[in-house]
Amino acid sequence: MELEDYLAVPYILVMESVEGPDGEWVRRAEYPELPGCVAEAFSPIEALDKLEQARVRYIAERLARGEKVPVPRPPLRHLLPPTAPDAERLEFARWLFENGRLQES
Repeated sequence: MELEDYLAVPYILVMESVEGPDGEWVRRAEYPELPGCVAEAFSPIEALDKLEQARVRYIAERLARGEKVPVPRPPLRHLLPPTAPDAERLEFARWLFENGRLQES
């Protein structure tokens, strides 16, 4: 499999609100099937954006070292956009949030 094949794998995404050591709440997003692939931010959109960058980096680094990448289910190649993965959807979600059309819960 090539990089784009791994980027089309539908990994499980988990997001939760957690209290940081300073008492402030942040959103933690992670791909449990990709060890160490975790991101935190005050906004869920920002946490997802950071997580996506971590996922791409995680997969690319393992492939470059010749290591196996976890593949828990078949790739969804038909959903992979021709440019950066999910970039348009993340941008649209950011626009919704910044324009008050999406609220944090």
